[in-house]
Amino acid sequence: MYKKFLTALILTAAAVCTAHTVFAVPANEGRIVKVGISDSGFKDYYFNNISVSATDNFRLTDKKTNSVIADFGAGENVKVIIKNNIFDIYMDETQIAANISGPVEVSSENGYVTVTNLKRAGKPAYYRGTFEITKVPKKNNQFNLINILDLQSYLRGVVPNEMPVRFGEEALRAQAVLARNYVLKPREKNYHNFDVCDSVACQVYYGANTEKDLSDEAVAATENIVAMHNGEMVLALYSSTAGGYTENYENAFSTDFGSGNKMFPGMPKPYLKGVPDNPRTPVLSNENEFKRFYLTKPETFDNDSPYFRWTKEWSLAELEGVLKKTLKTQSATGFVRPKLDNPDNFGHIKEIKVLRRGVSGKAMSVNIVTDKGTYNVQKELQIRRVFQKNNIGLPSANVIFEIKDNPENESEKIVTAYGGGFGHGVGMSQYGAGAMAKKGYTYDEIIQHYFTDTAITTYPVTLVAQNGQDTALQNFYTNRKKAFLVVDNRFHFTKLTVAINGQEVNFDINPNIFKPERIDISSYIRKGENKITYILPYTNTHKKPVTMYVEIKEAKNDR
Repeated sequence: MYKKFLTALILTAAAVCTAHTVFAVPANEGRIVKVGISDSGFKDYYFNNISVSATDNFRLTDKKTNSVIADFGAGENVKVIIKNNIFDIYMDETQIAANISGPVEVSSENGYVTVTNLKRAGKPAYYRGTFEITKVPKKNNQFNLINILDLQSYLRGVVPNEMPVRFGEEALRAQAVLARNYVLKPREKNYHNFDVCDSVACQVYYGANTEKDLSDEAVAATENIVAMHNGEMVLALYSSTAGGYTENYENAFSTDFGSGNKMFPGMPKPYLKGVPDNPRTPVLSNENEFKRFYLTKPETFDNDSPYFRWTKEWSLAELEGVLKKTLKTQSATGFVRPKLDNPDNFGHIKEIKVLRRGVSGKAMSVNIVTDKGTYNVQKELQIRRVFQKNNIGLPSANVIFEIKDNPENESEKIVTAYGGGFGHGVGMSQYGAGAMAKKGYTYDEIIQHYFTDTAITTYPVTLVAQNGQDTALQNFYTNRKKAFLVVDNRFHFTKLTVAINGQEVNFDINPNIFKPERIDISSYIRKGENKITYILPYTNTHKKPVTMYVEIKEAKNDR
């Protein structure tokens, strides 16, 4: 039945997913995401003018007054300009509206909205949903361009751009679940007007014109599915290549307490622990074990990555020139001590020494010793950015440095960096996920390899005693018959009613303030598509909120 369902999904996607033509299907209803759209270089999210269009008839609306500004035909270009913090609208140099306080909405009932001449992956950038052009708080004459659409449609524009579809359906499903987690629980909330950005600073979102059938199927087959640890959604970090051993969160990231106060190593996260692909691999914080692992090519899930093992090389004079620039730049982060304010004071390199490594061998603290002093660089991102080659940072901080004589020039020394992996190396390795999928691992097994003590569940639903919020319907798909209904019962409900696949089921539950109730609902679950309706268990005198979800794969912690 499940295979038939997947086939139907692919056929349906082929019928309705028309991202490669000028026609479109509007975004489906569902949980809404606000995505900040950047410029062509993925660097700037602030604009003072922009030209928008659509692949079908479209409309501009003043959202403040909910009044129509004007209607336009397919392919017509409309320019929005902000002056004196007020929007003016132009078409072919003719002003058609003025003094609009905004936000301005751009919508097309049957088409994609787009930005004139903006491309993603070499194609015109088409977007499902709507655009919202809204002023940036505390920035004069600046606005954000925000794509507003449902979560599933958003993920269709993320998954094939974060992971090659050739990695296979189970790897793509793992990516879809983690991408869903990421947007619902971002590591940092850096933006006032939108939830997530569209670049590698968040997760890559290129819109509708890059959608693929296989990744669409992965998004659909994992609808409403997330990864959870102890009742909380995990921070779903991932990177291209771990190098065969992932890293503890705290060894790669700092914790920001605000007002410039940062702590490194950061606060640990119990589910983001470094794990080796081969359980016999020892912890690599020891220098000898690190060299034994990264100067060889042991069998891991990451072997197929072009960044599994790599080297970078500089002449000593070349690296000194690089460090004079990068140490000054990275001094502003607070992770270079002492700060290098004057590059002329840098001196000549005598030694580069890794002082501390994480469990994967990731450099956490590096001393750069010169004849004029010692500079200490901490944190994997800053270490990578300091040691640049051709203006590009190191692929990862799983690195060891060697300074040797140049055999071709006795008066010159060569600095070589040997390393493995690409990215921060915390959470899922995408190349590793691809290899696991080829070896027959399912998406939930892939996630549980990289995330310690993590369950696979539906998204938690919180019901409250308000009209329209006291019931909720969720679809989910599973190839397993075993499932549990998890209920946060801190408010001491004793009766609960849900409808599972059309069958109303009543449960007696035990009040427990310390842990959620887990109710076995396996007998009501079928392989393939399932539907569950949650009903708030309240009376006229008991109207507390309650949170519920379905656990389809219990947490695994065998390490």
